[in-house]
Amino acid sequence: MSKTAAGPVTGDVLTKRQTITVMVGLMLGMFLSSLDQTIVSTSIYTIANDLDGLSLQAWATTAYLITSTVSTPLYGKLSDIFGRRPLYLAAIVIFLAGSLYAGSVHSMTELAIARGIQGMGAGGLLALALTIIGDIVALKDRAKFQGYFMSVFGISSVLGPVVGGAFAGSANILGFDGWRWVFFINLPIGLAALAVVFLYLHLPAKHVKQKIDYWGAAAITLAIVPLLLVAEQGRSWGWTSAASLLCIGLGVVGIIAFLLAEKHAGDYALIPLRLFRNLTFGLSSLLNFIIGIGMFGAIAMLPMYLQLVKGLTPTEAGLMMITFTVGILTGSITAGRTISASGTYRIFPIMGTAVLTAAATVMGFSLGVDTGLWVPGVIAVFFGLGLGFCMQPLTLAMQVSVPPKDMGVGTSSAAFFRSMGGAVGTAVFISLLFSMAADRIATGMKDAMQNADYLKVLKDPAVAADPANAKLYEFFQNGATNDSLNDTSWLHTANSTLTRPITEGFAQSIDAVMLTAAVLTGVAFLISFALPNKKLTDPKAAAQGAQSESVPAH
Repeated sequence: MSKTAAGPVTGDVLTKRQTITVMVGLMLGMFLSSLDQTIVSTSIYTIANDLDGLSLQAWATTAYLITSTVSTPLYGKLSDIFGRRPLYLAAIVIFLAGSLYAGSVHSMTELAIARGIQGMGAGGLLALALTIIGDIVALKDRAKFQGYFMSVFGISSVLGPVVGGAFAGSANILGFDGWRWVFFINLPIGLAALAVVFLYLHLPAKHVKQKIDYWGAAAITLAIVPLLLVAEQGRSWGWTSAASLLCIGLGVVGIIAFLLAEKHAGDYALIPLRLFRNLTFGLSSLLNFIIGIGMFGAIAMLPMYLQLVKGLTPTEAGLMMITFTVGILTGSITAGRTISASGTYRIFPIMGTAVLTAAATVMGFSLGVDTGLWVPGVIAVFFGLGLGFCMQPLTLAMQVSVPPKDMGVGTSSAAFFRSMGGAVGTAVFISLLFSMAADRIATGMKDAMQNADYLKVLKDPAVAADPANAKLYEFFQNGATNDSLNDTSWLHTANSTLTRPITEGFAQSIDAVMLTAAVLTGVAFLISFALPNKKLTDPKAAAQGAQSESVPAH
């Protein structure tokens, strides 16, 4: 076999062609994980209607979120003990099993279970892909390769809503309901990833004799599950309801139990506390969490603005977010190539958080009912750019700040803290949006009632008799509340003059949420200056160099 043949890899030294072959398989797996976070969003309404479970639709999203977040650190630790390859293959198989089940369900309860299974696999796909790249690629090239992986994340976040909307809008594809292909599409992609990884990635066998931190795993589950539940369901339950308070209480108990379990476990802990004594690891973890809150919450607001205020369909809003992909591609690849060439990384989180803060601030002051669509399009470019500058360099910094034996933990921790921040940010900002919108819409409608032209349209018999305005007049009778804003499907088919106070209320609320996000990313900007100003060095290469120097010459 020639040196460049893409044959099975039996060690951790790969030719360029072998590395690219393995990368394709890893990127397919990561694409599955990130795509599935967004592809369901535009199709869930159709799915829920078809399965007669509209009131249960949130659980399909929550189940995936919980299991993927909880399993991420578990994959990282277990891969450090048993090796990356078997864990990555297992993650793909679990994800495919969940996808096949999800496409075959007959109730929303079944779908929630299937999404939970998918999440159990997805937790390993992102973190382990980046960890494997850390194993097989030298630091000087790793930043560049991981930049491409972050680009996959951006592309899938845009493609998801578009593809999901297209499938949901098709009554039948190859004999199956169109929405079932939201899940079936994972099968060919996942099988391709499975085949490439199985055939071409053969890292040295690894089994470190180490106890498994079962207590830590149980405690982190107790901490995360109720907190994610209340983050996702708190708006419908009520933030001060018994269910919300119980979840918050259990989450706090879980966090305390996790810290105690990790302290007791010492070196074999799920996330060893000693790692946080490293300034780079600790600060990068904190930055990933804060950026996750501010950034992912803000990213959720752009599609909200495009749909609620500008009247775009979910698919059109997804297509508008292509500019976000342009930004993340530019940011990730620029950061990756620069870090590969210079080893300097600190400037990118500083620049990234500055760009994110500026973008959120501009969005908070510029988006209104009459704003041109080019404005959110440009803002999305800068959100993507800031994200590309932050995600990949911080992941890389966490990788190289830990010993080689903790590579899996270091990489999965980056994904874990970012995912937790994203879950909290999205849930809190959407709840904040609708809470403020109810008040601002009520005030706007009260002011509109003092306007003679508005009242003239409102009392026009032809307008009142139009079926397209039926739900609008029902909304006027019920008033603006969280419950009445749950369904806004009628908003852009009703009379535009009468709906103006409602769209203005949403626009003002989105602006306020974005300014809140700007404060958070501004805090991250200040924290990023505390990152050590030094070049990244490869601990694995350093260890190998020290070992070779200690061998006497013959």
